[in-house]
Order: sequence, then structure tokens, then C-alpha cells
Amino acid sequence: MSTIITGVNASMPRVSYIKAVDIYLWVSFVFVFLSVLEYAAVNYLTTVRDGKDRKLRDKIREQSQTLPCTCGIPHTKTMMLDGMYSEADANSLAGYTRASMLAEDPSDKQEQMVVHLALDNESTETKKKGTRSFRIIQNTHTIDTYSRMIFPGAYILFNLIYWCVYC
Repeated sequence: MSTIITGVNASMPRVSYIKAVDIYLWVSFVFVFLSVLEYAAVNYLTTVRDGKDRKLRDKIREQSQTLPCTCGIPHTKTMMLDGMYSEADANSLAGYTRASMLAEDPSDKQEQMVVHLALDNESTETKKKGTRSFRIIQNTHTIDTYSRMIFPGAYILFNLIYWCVYC
């Protein structure tokens, strides 16, 4: 883009004011520069996220070697149950609704309680204040999706205005 701008300015007569072609080429240059910045930001965020994921996997792998199995359910709060639980057990679980722990069949109360605790624990983790807005910034697919709509839309809008004004 800078070579095109230099070549166009060299072939045009020198004037003291800004020409329409200068405006068009400089705005195009800004769009190209912003797309390079978007690519760099997505690449950086992807690299950072991959590093954090790798550290988290290593940490989980280390913990899984020392902690007992939770039946493959991540982030669970397990408790020892003998197939039955009392009202005191159900009421002592802070942050969990009693309705989500009630089982239809008495034979599988223990399994359902563990599953419900895992699901409720995961849903409370995603509702922490500020976590959701930060995930949008770190989600590279979201950045790419918005960029695919905003960049062409803004450039089309610029072209409509430019050609209406200078034609």
C-alpha cells in the first residue's frame, strides 16, 4: 500500500491540497493496517491461551495422580454417600438448590447427587463477575467473527460515501 501511495503521488502533479485519490489510498492503508493488527492480536491471544491450557493440563495430570477418581466429572464437589442422604446432608450443601439434588429413583440417588453437584458447580463458575466479558476478549473465534463482519461492512460504507461525494 505504501508503494502504491508513493507511485500515485509521484505520477500526479504536485498540489498543496489533499487529492481524492490520497484519501482513498490512505483509508485503504488504514484498513490493511487494522487487519494486520487484528491478525497479530488473535495470534497472540491464541498463543497465550494455548500456554495456559497446557499448564492447566499439566496441573490436572499432576493432581489426578495424587487425588482419588471423581468418575471423570470435572470440578465436582463429591461427598461420601451410602446410597441414601439425609435432610441435613441436602441442606448443608451451600450454593446448591435442594430441588436439583432430589432423585426420582431411590436406587440411584448417589449417582444423581454427584452429577447434579458437578453441573451446579460448573454453572456457578461461569457466572463469576467479570469472567464473561474477559472471555469475549480472549475468544479468538469471536474476534474473527466480528472482524469478518465489521471490516468489509465498514469498507463498503466508506466506498459508498466516497463515491457519492467524489462522483
